[in-house]
Amino acid sequence: MNIAHRTEVTIVGGGFTGLAAAYELARHGVQVAVVECEAEPGGLASAFDVGGERLDRFYHHWFTSDREIMDLIGELGLTDRVQVSPTNTGIFYANSFFRLSTPWDLLKFKPLGLADRLRLGLLALRARRVGDWQQLESLSAREWLIALGGENVFRVVWEPLLKGKFGPHADDVSAVWFWNKLKLRGGSRGRGGEERLAYLRGGFVALADALVAQIRALGGRVDLGARVERIHPENGTWHAFTSIGTIASRRVIATPALPLVARLISDWAPPSYLEQLRAIRYIGNVCMVLVLDRPLSQTYWLNVNDPSFPFVGVIEHTNFERPESYGGQHIVYLSKYLPTDDLLYALDADAFLDYALPYLRRMFPTLQRSWVRQHHLWRAEWSQPVVVKHYGRLIPPTDGPEEGFHLASMAQIYPEDRGTNYAVREGRKVGRHVFTRLQQHGR
Repeated sequence: MNIAHRTEVTIVGGGFTGLAAAYELARHGVQVAVVECEAEPGGLASAFDVGGERLDRFYHHWFTSDREIMDLIGELGLTDRVQVSPTNTGIFYANSFFRLSTPWDLLKFKPLGLADRLRLGLLALRARRVGDWQQLESLSAREWLIALGGENVFRVVWEPLLKGKFGPHADDVSAVWFWNKLKLRGGSRGRGGEERLAYLRGGFVALADALVAQIRALGGRVDLGARVERIHPENGTWHAFTSIGTIASRRVIATPALPLVARLISDWAPPSYLEQLRAIRYIGNVCMVLVLDRPLSQTYWLNVNDPSFPFVGVIEHTNFERPESYGGQHIVYLSKYLPTDDLLYALDADAFLDYALPYLRRMFPTLQRSWVRQHHLWRAEWSQPVVVKHYGRLIPPTDGPEEGFHLASMAQIYPEDRGTNYAVREGRKVGRHVFTRLQQHGR
């Protein structure tokens, strides 16, 4: 067998989980090699160029309670690039806009009667007081939210968001997933009740680039634009067959979506293990990024609660990060979660813009196509695991069926949901775990 490179640990995937694992191992003096199929690091947090500035392909922010990511930023000397700002949140419902940035805004939310507004406010408080999330595992989000706030609140506020996020899987989503969302948002507020979010100047890719640089400075490898085609054990050595040659190592950490991992190991893994990797369902996402010559509104995050609209949200990024960062241009994300066999998933950028504009004009009647300077369309096949009831039973363990094979994917983040903060947490955790195993088995 022709070995292109030897290392102690091979890490498949250069998203934040893989990079954090590599960084943690390299800090402990372990030789690592990260293999990433895309031309740049970051995974779902990768970027592209707008006005000379790097911009996230998919919208991102951090909560002020995201300590794992803030600690890492501090270690890499990037704290001065973090900006924490209050944000405007709203709902589009029945062809009207409603601000929902503070608890006081609930009292003005006219689609609900006063009693239901009070139920909505109490629901958020009661949800954040849940001490044992495991008591929610047997409940769907629908069942739990109706029990807390009633049918009307669910129909107006929560059902459109669940359907927008999970499409045909909406009724299967666990109460645990929704509880965590409410807890996160409630823990990221200022003294006046306003939501405060964080962003890194230069985009999330700036953190990914800093991680890559640090891994390389510590003696590790990060190979971009290199695809892993198969992973196979032989005589105590793990071989990662890649588009740039075979990498031999003592251990492997696989971070892609679990069905993709199943494909990489299908020639040796037990059928029962492969079945476990394929048991968790995912939903895809298409995200259109509009670069406009003027703003659409003053709202950062606009939840679309009109069931006739195809987008779960209209996120006006430059109401969070300044337009001056992008040459004075205004950035808008249109997000659509959908099965990957949906016809919309296959549209090109021009066709998707043609599809989207009539809906946007219903929201913003003065919008003209001439406002659009650029439009970009990004797809993510494995965007979101579908977190169902008793999801914890579906999660495969970190250690695989053969010694030296380890998993660390976003589908294993639970009870929290995917996100860079938890990707970093899980990546560093598996890095420490693998370092311990290396010591136990002799390096």
